[in-house]
Amino acid sequence: MIAAGARRRWIALAALGALAAPPAAAGGEHRYAVVAGNDEGGPGTRPLLYATADARRIHDVLVHLGGVAAADAALLLDRSAGDLLGAVAAVSARAAQDRRAGARTALIVYFSGHAKDNVLRLGDSRLPIEELRGRLASSGADVTVAILDSCRSGVVTRTKGARHTPAFEVHTSDSEARGTVLLTSSSADEDAQESDEIRGSYFSYHLDSGLRGGADRSRDGRVTLAEAYDYAYGRTVADTADSAAGAQHPTFSYDLRGNGDLVLTEFARHEGLLVPAAAPAGTYYVGRGEFIAAEVVKPAGADQRIALPAGRYWVKRRLADRLRIGQIEVTAGQVATVEEASLRDAPFSDDPVKGAARGSLFALALAGSVQAFFDAPTRDGLFPPTALVGAELEVRDFFRRGWVVGADLAAGGARATLQRPGVALPFRFSEASLGASLFREWRLSGGSLSLLFGGRAALMLMSRTFDAPELPHQSFSTFSPGLLAGLRYRLWGGVAAVARARVHYLLYNVEENRSLGYWELAAAVAYDF
Repeated sequence: MIAAGARRRWIALAALGALAAPPAAAGGEHRYAVVAGNDEGGPGTRPLLYATADARRIHDVLVHLGGVAAADAALLLDRSAGDLLGAVAAVSARAAQDRRAGARTALIVYFSGHAKDNVLRLGDSRLPIEELRGRLASSGADVTVAILDSCRSGVVTRTKGARHTPAFEVHTSDSEARGTVLLTSSSADEDAQESDEIRGSYFSYHLDSGLRGGADRSRDGRVTLAEAYDYAYGRTVADTADSAAGAQHPTFSYDLRGNGDLVLTEFARHEGLLVPAAAPAGTYYVGRGEFIAAEVVKPAGADQRIALPAGRYWVKRRLADRLRIGQIEVTAGQVATVEEASLRDAPFSDDPVKGAARGSLFALALAGSVQAFFDAPTRDGLFPPTALVGAELEVRDFFRRGWVVGADLAAGGARATLQRPGVALPFRFSEASLGASLFREWRLSGGSLSLLFGGRAALMLMSRTFDAPELPHQSFSTFSPGLLAGLRYRLWGGVAAVARARVHYLLYNVEENRSLGYWELAAAVAYDF
């Protein structure tokens, strides 16, 4: 016998498959989206790691597959509650204008971040869930879909007038749906969980994979709201069932009139990846570097397709005792096929994603650099341009994701000549430095490329030894603060190439006080342990 809860869920999903219209390209509907992600929740909360990354995922899939024009999709990262309400108000006004002109409209609002005590927390600002709910109910769009990926977000489905169930059923005779749908990533007493392995929250990750084609149960090249929710619900519960926080249950509520089929994405006409019917059943993970872009749950005897941007990906399927891994290229306008013969057996140690829930990472780098002072007289006779080699030890993700603490040691030297009236004094210059750095790393381009910026302080020992033996050896030590900036590009596995620039200041106080500045350019090869 089917349990009552499960029966309600399947009845509701069947009814949910009777909602409103396909994306704009197919049905003439004008769609708008407001997508927000905020890693910060203000006092009393721990910063999230992937809320902004989740927002970028959902924004990308709605623009490329969901019929939302880029100009009609607002992406708000680490912004305030006022910014979110302002964006909703702006698109609501445009949707109302479209409706007055006779067009059908839809609004999709997504938020990933902190929530506590029935309030969304965007940095130091607050947005009561009831206030957001009221704004959405009066948005002016024919259909409004709100998706909240935050802790205890399911409290919104407990409010008066909404029916709280994992999915819902619609009983009307109208031909087109109108009203509001609310999806939440967790129930009213559950935490929304993130994973380092997938670099995101479980719910948003599975929602994204589902919208790219993984949820296409009807196999028509389109993903409806019912299919997307059912897929995200099942995969989220399964992935969190054994976690320390326990299973996480997404929820659904609605206030709708009408029926039809609300298609969220159409992926059949886009480039992507196909796992053919002849391939073994199982879950295929697709990604770049250590970033999982999507997953494909392939049933036995049937093919499965998802949409992916053009690029080179790895494909992985886990077996009981080993991995099956390989590379695949997705080209623009084409669908790449995963051939089982192209995959190879590999031990778990070769997993492109090195496990989950990691803390700080240690990185060791070998660097070569060139250094020169800005002041020409200083370069000509005191501290000449110098080549240095060194080693650097970094603790990455130290305070939180993206923060790096480093220590470096470098040494080098140069030949130069001190010019005095009527005499030239050749000498050998040498330098040794010990530095400490604190900087922030921002990941770009799917995580392979990172931008670095921060501060550094160094202890420096510089000396001159003249070729003329009658002249004394000279040395000078100082403390030097500065700034650093650079780029880090992951080549493969834990190996990365780094290009870096530093600007430093020092006080030269031998005989006179002089403020001197110097620059340094460096290239390094780093390895993450």
